[in-house]
Amino acid sequence: MTNWIRCIEPSGCPDDLGVLQLAWLGDAVWELYQRRRFCKQPAKGKDLHLSVVSLVKAEAQARALENLESSLTDIERKLVRRGRNRVGRGTRKVNIAIYGKATGFETLIGWLFLKNPNRLAQLLDRLEKIDSKNLKD
Repeated sequence: MTNWIRCIEPSGCPDDLGVLQLAWLGDAVWELYQRRRFCKQPAKGKDLHLSVVSLVKAEAQARALENLESSLTDIERKLVRRGRNRVGRGTRKVNIAIYGKATGFETLIGWLFLKNPNRLAQLLDRLEKIDSKNLKD
């Protein structure tokens, strides 16, 4: 499911971007990744939308980060921390700790998308394996 990411050449200088710009980009990449996972399923648009929304909301992103934390490099952990610490007040709908983790996750996704799409694909593949295992349990 991540072959399209593996085909992308590293581009730009993600280190020149701010944390919030990387998180903004990472949020878009994560949503596109989830939409691509669901687009071949026969379903109504509304049902597809609800399925994707459940996976791109802050709580789901925070869980995804928790599932990846043990396999992150030191540089990746620093990026996550920078994103998490840049959150500010967050939103009223979501606990600030969850929102911070989600922002850290988005920052990592955005940075890897620009810097190392292959590594991004590896991490997303890992999440897919965890998801499919959880569905079987």
